[in-house]
Amino acid sequence: TLASPLTPTVAYVTATASGATSNAIPVYIHPIVTSVVIGTPTPTASCGTTTDPSTNCCPSFIVTASAAPVTGTSCLSQGTSGQLTARVYQNSSTTPANNITCRVGHVSFAGQNSAIFTVDQNGVATAQQPGSTIVTASLTNSGTGGAAGFFATCPPASITLTANGQANVSPVPVGLNNTQPLTATVVDTKGVTLIGTQLTYLSTTPTTIPASSGIVAPTFPGAATITAECQPPTCNPAPFSQIGLFGNGKPITSNGVQVATAGTNASVIYIGSTQSQYILPVDFSTGLPGALVKLPYVPNSMVITQDGSTIYLGSTTALMTVSATTNAVGTANVAIPGPVLAVSPDGTTVVVTDPVRQTVSLVVNGAVSTSYGGVGTHAQWTPDSSTVYITTSSNVLLEHSTFTGWNATPTTQQYNDLAVAVPSVGAFFSGPTTQGRSYCSTTTIGAIGNPPVETNAFYPIASDTAAKTDHLAATNDGAHVLGVTATPALNLADIAVSVGANTPVTTGQPNGPLTCTTATSQVVFNTSLTNHPLAGIAATSVNGVVPSSNSVVAFVTYSGTGGQLPLYIPATGALSNVALSGGATTAPINGVFSTDNKTFFATTSGDNAVHLISVNGTAATDVPASVITPKLPDGNGNTVVPNLIVQRPKKATS
Repeated sequence: TLASPLTPTVAYVTATASGATSNAIPVYIHPIVTSVVIGTPTPTASCGTTTDPSTNCCPSFIVTASAAPVTGTSCLSQGTSGQLTARVYQNSSTTPANNITCRVGHVSFAGQNSAIFTVDQNGVATAQQPGSTIVTASLTNSGTGGAAGFFATCPPASITLTANGQANVSPVPVGLNNTQPLTATVVDTKGVTLIGTQLTYLSTTPTTIPASSGIVAPTFPGAATITAECQPPTCNPAPFSQIGLFGNGKPITSNGVQVATAGTNASVIYIGSTQSQYILPVDFSTGLPGALVKLPYVPNSMVITQDGSTIYLGSTTALMTVSATTNAVGTANVAIPGPVLAVSPDGTTVVVTDPVRQTVSLVVNGAVSTSYGGVGTHAQWTPDSSTVYITTSSNVLLEHSTFTGWNATPTTQQYNDLAVAVPSVGAFFSGPTTQGRSYCSTTTIGAIGNPPVETNAFYPIASDTAAKTDHLAATNDGAHVLGVTATPALNLADIAVSVGANTPVTTGQPNGPLTCTTATSQVVFNTSLTNHPLAGIAATSVNGVVPSSNSVVAFVTYSGTGGQLPLYIPATGALSNVALSGGATTAPINGVFSTDNKTFFATTSGDNAVHLISVNGTAATDVPASVITPKLPDGNGNTVVPNLIVQRPKKATS
């Protein structure tokens, strides 16, 4: 029994050889350590009387008086230092009677994530990058360490993105093959401007206008909205059980900067059908259709990677691929049947659903990397390829994040389709009402401890607009979510949105930054609804709404009759119809824009063709001389409706 808890039992060991003696190494003799806890230091004046001392009371531990103690009850701003202190216990108990802090010798600290803070040999920790981490403690000469506490560097409260030299200009004009630097100003929750934050720069159309590393460098004409995000685990990470504590572990997105690049490019389109085993490539840089390409199986879906390199086609038998540069058909993967729902923007991951096995799978390099139960209906990725939202045939929404893995959210209504918000701070879902869900999880304090355990409800509802919609799309300017429905009446719903927390709706203006780290209540997406009845057509169903990347116009595709293509102008709310040429044309089934927004390729029923809709600003006309008749055959040689279409840009030759 020691006379004082501050008095260590220590022996000094030396080595002797050939008359020489080494320096003495202290060896502390103590019971087996069962826990080390970082916490509030013992007041210096109480060190001589306390029965539960912290390391700052021990002769073997040096305390830097200028550094305020780290108590674990708040975060530290970048560059701020704090003194780590701890208590060491035996017998699996943290009562004062089991405190052996000063018997164990010097305690050193480290973070499991070394980017969050640095610490010197005296336990002075200096906050570095936003985020939080478990702190480990090691005892003198033991070579072992264990979890002892928690350290948090304050997260960003805002990210303000600006185009250098282009203040108050929107959209920012950037010439083809020119560059436009962007500046991101990051401020934390205590008002400190951060440096070196690991931001990710995102473009809504990265194929034409990429913006990696904060420099916009257009490669094709077109339009895009650029944002900067701090997305865990790259930026502002946190241990799973501490997501939300002090705001760490949550994403932050900047305002959007709109960019426009003038010019004209050619397109290569690929036309397919769910009734034919063939697809037809058409290269508009040559002006000639290619030869029909035979697939191993009849496809039920078709998507193309954003870089335009690979086409993925689903079928009831296998996953198929076609090179979009050579038109070569790859080996069909019979281990992965089912419709293809989406491919990630970086081209690495394909979402496939198998209605027979009732699974939704993420496919990487031709193999299933992870699966979840359910039958998927639609899927869409966030621009950074970190999160995918998947609607299912049951009242369950699936989300997969590289940070948190799979999450299954029961819904109170059946979701039919979805659109990721711009900026990508959540998504909107069609159904009896149109609901928005935020990427800001709702955090509540769970078990009290050091640190406390947080519980999170991921992707909570942030808006619920009284608009029945079957299909949705978000405009790139971040100002509109457009929805269409065929029942109870044909209608286009224009939902003006503001995704910043508790901010008013400003129609036609890009959204401001959204942070999850300073909101005192659940994040709200404010919406304002305007309904526009679709007249002049007889649609049995609506198939989609397709906005241009510059957010100027949008077209509605449908099945039925009428021979008209509905055209909507979000800025004015004007709705009209474009007459489709040819008396046999009944309805525009599907469609896709060229990346320069000057042509809309509409696949049509009745004439089983593809119509080229010329778009000039807000005006659009069908060009009869340019109608393509792909003549896709079914198994009996009959020509079928071309209801699948994708495109990629190509440099114009004139």
